[in-house]
Amino acid sequence: MIENNVPVVTIDGPGGSGKGTLARLLAHELGWHLLDSGALYRLTALAAVNHGVSLEDEESLKVLAAHLDVQFLAGCDDSSKGGIVLEGEHVENTIRTEEVGAWASKIATLPEVRRALLSRQRAFAEMPGLVADGRDMGTVVFDDANIKFYLTASTEERARRRFEQLQAQGVDVSLDRLLADIKARDDQDSNRAVAPLKPADDAIIIDSTKLTIQEVLDKVLDTMRRNAVI
Repeated sequence: MIENNVPVVTIDGPGGSGKGTLARLLAHELGWHLLDSGALYRLTALAAVNHGVSLEDEESLKVLAAHLDVQFLAGCDDSSKGGIVLEGEHVENTIRTEEVGAWASKIATLPEVRRALLSRQRAFAEMPGLVADGRDMGTVVFDDANIKFYLTASTEERARRRFEQLQAQGVDVSLDRLLADIKARDDQDSNRAVAPLKPADDAIIIDSTKLTIQEVLDKVLDTMRRNAVI
């Protein structure tokens, strides 16, 4: 639920579709706030592992999620990605690993954890507006958003993008392994009982497989203008 008539645009989609980059660029373009909801689940999972909490201990995870010591340091343009601080430690690169992503996908199936993070996510909706990036922003968290997008791309293209991103960070990784991991996460996210990954009924679907991020951004901005959101 959105309070005080704050305009909200949601961008959902699977990992590697480009939704995180799109959300950051769109928020910068509009001068709006940004919510990287996937980071909250990754942060909860990382905090759990750091504190020796089992990823199956729903009650302890719920308490941990409700009391996360987190700071989001937003970047202001394409060359500045900002950062995320968990308990005083910069963890932007750490939480983006495939291992932490798998942990996050696992705890995202737990209803109590999702409920603990729900109000925190909604609190990000402040003037002048919010760009919310995730997997259930348009279906659950902001189901009454002004406009919703669902960004997707072929599995192969998403694996290639992730491969290039990790290589640029100096991480030695197998493309075949990444492809298998992404397929497994897609299956888990799409078939979970709670808030499965799927487009909202009223979402605008964009396939970014053959598009540059600038082309996707232009398409989103044009759609928002035509729908009088901006």
